[in-house]
Amino acid sequence: MNRALPMFAKFVCVTLMSLSVAWANEEKAPAAADPAKGSTLYSNGDPSRGILACVACHGAAGNSTITQNPKLAGQHEAYIQKQLHNFKGPDRNNAVMTGIAKALGEDDVRNIAAFLEQQKPAPGAARNKNTVDLGKKIYRAGIAEKHVPACAGCHGPNGAGIPAQYARIAGQHQDYTIAQLTNFRTGTRANSAQMTAVGKRMSDEEMQAVADYIAGLR
Repeated sequence: MNRALPMFAKFVCVTLMSLSVAWANEEKAPAAADPAKGSTLYSNGDPSRGILACVACHGAAGNSTITQNPKLAGQHEAYIQKQLHNFKGPDRNNAVMTGIAKALGEDDVRNIAAFLEQQKPAPGAARNKNTVDLGKKIYRAGIAEKHVPACAGCHGPNGAGIPAQYARIAGQHQDYTIAQLTNFRTGTRANSAQMTAVGKRMSDEEMQAVADYIAGLR
């Protein structure tokens, strides 16, 4: 009896199984993001799927001129993807964005995020000179007596953020920043335990001051 045959058969079986796993993993790998497709979807939407054009609320190239809607130009690709996924669930419920996010496929999410990350952010400006010093202090040093950490620790000295972890916030609209801090405080937005804790410890005045300072960061 040729003892080599069972060993050969075992080798062939293991090899085929390995190839099958490799092929399966290759099939599951997501397609590379396509910023061009993201640009088209951002600008035109897709009425056939009930997807509204993002540009209507977030402005050309992600530079919103509506202070209640965030500027998205230059935002980290991974962060945008996370937020769009969060809008689909209970952690970030929004009457407009929840419906739009649920209509987006995974490729749509990746493409839009890739497009927005490539856009150049328009600068903002602080509006209230009387509170900008307080905002600067909170942003750079936090509020020790309230255990509020410095915003710069996560979002960077210039508000550039850390890709995939913390948002780029430089130049963001004051109204939007205040609204989000308030939402974290009340639990309306619950997709960051860190920000929920921060929001609950800040007063309205402190929120307004830091939001104003953030608007002027570049």
